[in-house]
Amino acid sequence: MPTAINLDTHIVIEGLLGKLRPREVRLIRRHPVGISGIVLWEISRLRQKGRITLSLDDPEFLDWLGRVTIWPVDLAVCRRLGQLDFHSDPADELIAATSLAHQAPLLTRDSRIRGSRIVPLA
Repeated sequence: MPTAINLDTHIVIEGLLGKLRPREVRLIRRHPVGISGIVLWEISRLRQKGRITLSLDDPEFLDWLGRVTIWPVDLAVCRRLGQLDFHSDPADELIAATSLAHQAPLLTRDSRIRGSRIVPLA
């Protein structure tokens, strides 16, 4: 089975809106996918702030969640935070640390993370 890829929050939202780039679509179709548990928190906060309409209760989102791995923010992930070679908001750092802890290439458009020399990228 191909290696799972880790999707950041922006990729998850763009995917549910049908706004992924062709390369992103190909990667997601070819690999199992996972998300850090912090992605769920970010989606909830973005909804609360009125920045997105997506809800954690949307049937389409719940259906999608049933097909992905949700990695917890646990000791293994938090231990990897100190290894990161970039600084960003805490959620992005946890998402990147999740990729390190689970050896899952990260699919992101974030230029700070993409500039990392240690975070595996999809």
